[in-house]
Amino acid sequence: MSRLVAMSIKWMAICSAALLLVACGDSHLQEVEEFVAEVKARESARIKPLPEIQPIETFAYVSTDRRDPFVPMESEQEQGSVIASGLTPDETRRKEELEAFPLDSLRMVGTLELQGSMWGLVRTQEGIIFRVKVGNYMGQNHGQITRISEEGIELTEIIADQKRGFRERQASLALSDE
Repeated sequence: MSRLVAMSIKWMAICSAALLLVACGDSHLQEVEEFVAEVKARESARIKPLPEIQPIETFAYVSTDRRDPFVPMESEQEQGSVIASGLTPDETRRKEELEAFPLDSLRMVGTLELQGSMWGLVRTQEGIIFRVKVGNYMGQNHGQITRISEEGIELTEIIADQKRGFRERQASLALSDE
């Protein structure tokens, strides 16, 4: 009995769907045809022609009186005689959290004065704000903070130098309007 009821419900659903489609077909079909005719009657927009491609002037490298660009400028003997500056980053110290970010991805968003000490507020690209003070490290070039002011944070980075091993470079992080 339940199988018969299920089959009759399916047939009733199919028949009612067919009746709905037949009833709606004629009135909307004319509107669709009018819309298609209107769109086809519209004037099409002109497409600009592609610009003409200019030929590139070629250059033939003749190495008669020039050095070979694939040979280093310094000889092996000169490289061995370079005096190291003695400056090296401390690889044994524990890295701080802001050293995982490139310096240009960090933004100074403000300062904070606590118990006579000036602290800088630095935001990462993820929106996390860190509090830093003089002596902290940030950036991926062993940058140690040397000064914090209302206008920015100054730091000294230790970067690799081909001739002398390592050298110091001054960098800063200005107060951001963002």
